[in-house]
Amino acid sequence: MQVEGLLEQIRTQAAKSEGTTRQRLVSTLHQIAYSLETPDETLHRYGSMNLQTAMVKTGLDLGLFDDLARSGNSLSVAKLSDITGSEELLLGRILRCLAAIGAIDQVGDADYAANHITRNLTENVAAAGINHYFATVAPQYQALPTFLERTQYKNPRDEKHTVFQDAWSTKLHGFEWFSEHPKNLAYFNDFMASRRPSDLSWISVYPVTEEVKDCDPEQPLYVNIGGGVGHQCAQFKERYPDIPGRIVLQDLSHSIANALPTPGVENIVHNFFEPQPIKGSKFYFMRGVFHNHPDHQVLKLLRNTKEAMAPDSILLIDEMILPGVGAHIDAVTMDITMLAAFAGMERTESQWRSIIGQAGLRLVRTYEYNPVSHESVMDVRLLE
Repeated sequence: MQVEGLLEQIRTQAAKSEGTTRQRLVSTLHQIAYSLETPDETLHRYGSMNLQTAMVKTGLDLGLFDDLARSGNSLSVAKLSDITGSEELLLGRILRCLAAIGAIDQVGDADYAANHITRNLTENVAAAGINHYFATVAPQYQALPTFLERTQYKNPRDEKHTVFQDAWSTKLHGFEWFSEHPKNLAYFNDFMASRRPSDLSWISVYPVTEEVKDCDPEQPLYVNIGGGVGHQCAQFKERYPDIPGRIVLQDLSHSIANALPTPGVENIVHNFFEPQPIKGSKFYFMRGVFHNHPDHQVLKLLRNTKEAMAPDSILLIDEMILPGVGAHIDAVTMDITMLAAFAGMERTESQWRSIIGQAGLRLVRTYEYNPVSHESVMDVRLLE
């Protein structure tokens, strides 16, 4: 009875928690659960992770989470079999597995209902992310241990000889490979577009209006380098429709071919390892670009941008900044994912300051906008 009362208090507190408080509560509850595991339970939790993802991917493919969430009531295996067209025997086994891993609730011998996780899985970001990770990223995780053993556990520094090339038996860089695999590219673009709520953005913390007060209206305003299909440009244009100046999206041809038709945004094919063609822009903006690359490529990109900057230009770098202690699991798994895919990395503040300084630039100020996953925008300028 005491345990039930304590659990109810936790549920009540959890319902009120947001941001970093919610994050700490989730982490603490996970640690408590892990501390109670037997060796066998630990084995099965880690050993079945790939299978759990496969089952969730199957649930998404069948539309199970949408069907259960829409119904508002429990549905039988027979009913779900009719809806999805899948064999009842197979579907019953899939549903039983999904219930065991918490993705849905089993409320009877052959009846299932939606829960909180089910509803999470109906969100666009969940489907897009799981499709991307399962289709493109997971094979790299599978190849990672063998790669590290073969390379004698040295940090990868060559972006064309990393886990990605082993996993996909290719000599192409990951972004070149995407151009030949449109389905994987579509998953990636969908995930990038939906992975963060629009109000959780660098725009929410950075003083754009203040910085453009003395701008020449003829000066280019905002160049989004490596901006994918243009969601950041669209967001900037929507937030600041009356600030004069060119707004430019730059990326490789396969992204520009699918760029959003945002009025007032110029879509330009550009390889950011080539000299920057737009000179003297007030803002050069890059989100999640540098973590895709090892240091030598980051320096090249920084120097290319530096050569195009005017005295009043600002380079805005939107990235994670890893803390020295207590980095969130999302950040550290992204770090290893970048290692595997591109020989890239998430960096600490001291690592950022070091590489920005090597490029002959200075980090003026950091604006954190998502403390849960350590996301910030860095204001970088020419040396005085």
